Amino acid sequence: MSLDDSTARPAGGAKSDFADDFAYTGDRIYLNSASVSVMPEPSIDAMRDFLIEYNSAGPDSAVSKELVTKKIQNVRSMISKIITCSPDEVVLTQSTTDGVNMVASGLGLGADAAGVIIRGMEHEHHANLYPWLRLAERGVRIRSLGIDRDGLFEMGQLASLLDGHAGLVVLSHALYNTGAILPVEEAGGVIRERADGCRFFLDAAQTIGCIDPADCDVSRIGCDYMSFNGSKWLCGPMGTGLFYCSREAGRTLDPIMIGGESATLDGHDACCSSGEGSNGRDSSSSSSSSSNDGSSNDTAPRRLALKDAPDRFQAGFRNYAGVAGLEASLEYVTGVGLGRIRAINRNLAGLLYDELSRMPGVAVYVPDDPARRTSIISFNIGGTSPGQVVERLARRGIILAVRSQGSLEHVRASPHFFNTEGEMHALLDALKRL
Repeated sequence: MSLDDSTARPAGGAKSDFADDFAYTGDRIYLNSASVSVMPEPSIDAMRDFLIEYNSAGPDSAVSKELVTKKIQNVRSMISKIITCSPDEVVLTQSTTDGVNMVASGLGLGADAAGVIIRGMEHEHHANLYPWLRLAERGVRIRSLGIDRDGLFEMGQLASLLDGHAGLVVLSHALYNTGAILPVEEAGGVIRERADGCRFFLDAAQTIGCIDPADCDVSRIGCDYMSFNGSKWLCGPMGTGLFYCSREAGRTLDPIMIGGESATLDGHDACCSSGEGSNGRDSSSSSSSSSNDGSSNDTAPRRLALKDAPDRFQAGFRNYAGVAGLEASLEYVTGVGLGRIRAINRNLAGLLYDELSRMPGVAVYVPDDPARRTSIISFNIGGTSPGQVVERLARRGIILAVRSQGSLEHVRASPHFFNTEGEMHALLDALKRL
């Protein structure tokens, strides 16, 4: 049998409380928020309004700088409330991948240093695998935690690997393929107990904005670094990312890029610096003088002074229009309530899980306990390749994705709070035609 190739789109069911803010998507049923979410219309409007105001004021002016600074501070403040940290521990990046590489390249791990412990190896998302494998090419020892069918690991194995050769533990908060939420708070406790000085990095791309806020509290988790983006569950624009770096851990993390926004010369701001902060540190002066005609008579190179965090990790301009959109998206999702979003998502995912589990010939690849998974529901339909399922559903305006679990490919649905029960039934009806 084959999936009906009709181009008629199914009805989306009853409107959700948020349908009006996502109405521009038309009749399309978008179920791929674990990759990139659609944005609420107020966020799109906010980006347009920002660009008009920014350009009207003059992009390089005191007025525009104040506008940008305020929006960046607002984003940091809102993120700090979500993950329970200080605003100055929040660094703006472009993506989750940026944060991963900031740690992989900035921590100074080498062949003679303590190694990295990572879960699942090829079961991990490539953005949280390849930067660590690159370290292996430099002689850094990479050790892997074994996993079960859901991608979870044994805490006892983690404890056994935490010896004097462990410098960093790398985990995903939730898995992009099975939706499993890892016991990261328990892992953080084991790391602190068993390996003094071992750092803990968390890829939170699949949790911030879609699970209970209490479970994203970095003070409870005990991680030193956390990276995620604004364009998945936070419903922000592409090109926006967030990187949490604790104050203590930040002192031993070297910035992988440097510029006028992140450093000064001899403790003085560069004339063209457009960053928010201007406080230098670790500066030392060197002898230099100028002749009467303004030419330099320097006899030694001048010393750089890194600014305080978070500026020291933010060389170069940011995606300011994206920051404006992210600010609006954060206001939107926190206005809805992250706890309420989690409840909606669990209901939608639960409906899919229950119905798919009853369908003959369907294999579902997520934890059975809804408390241990996000809204990701991965599955396969016997006799039909995942790529074919996704392609044919797309023709009907139902957007899912193909993802892998090691060598196994499957179809991934990832509903978010703006989706409806009617849309879940429309997907199920289409799948029953296989």
